[in-house]
Amino acid sequence: MKIHIQKKLAAFTLIEVMFAVITFFMASFAILALVSSSLHNARYLQRPMVDAGELASQLIQTNQLIEGTVSGNLADLLGDTYKNYTWHYDINEVQTNKLFQVDFIVQNDDNKAVVSKMSILLFRPASPAGSLDGATVLK
Repeated sequence: MKIHIQKKLAAFTLIEVMFAVITFFMASFAILALVSSSLHNARYLQRPMVDAGELASQLIQTNQLIEGTVSGNLADLLGDTYKNYTWHYDINEVQTNKLFQVDFIVQNDDNKAVVSKMSILLFRPASPAGSLDGATVLK
């Protein structure tokens, strides 16, 4: 008498294979999304950082301020990397004791969007008479 023992073969069912494939693709798409986000951030960091503080640092070095508006291209001050940006600042005397408010604006030439905006107060006693002292404003 011979007894035949059949061994059960181990195999994956179709549902298990489908779950494994779905899990693999979900992980793949998550990794691709992270890579895409990293590339976007790397491109963003390659753009020049534009800040009105650069203009303020140059103006702070002066001993005298004259009321009026001054403008120019940012590339003239900071190099060709900033050639698509223009700046202007308005100087106004806010107190009769030679206290001036300076409003800086940096704009993108392509879409005229304001990139950076800043206001500072500067005390410059050596400045000539301003509009509050009876002088006329330069235009």
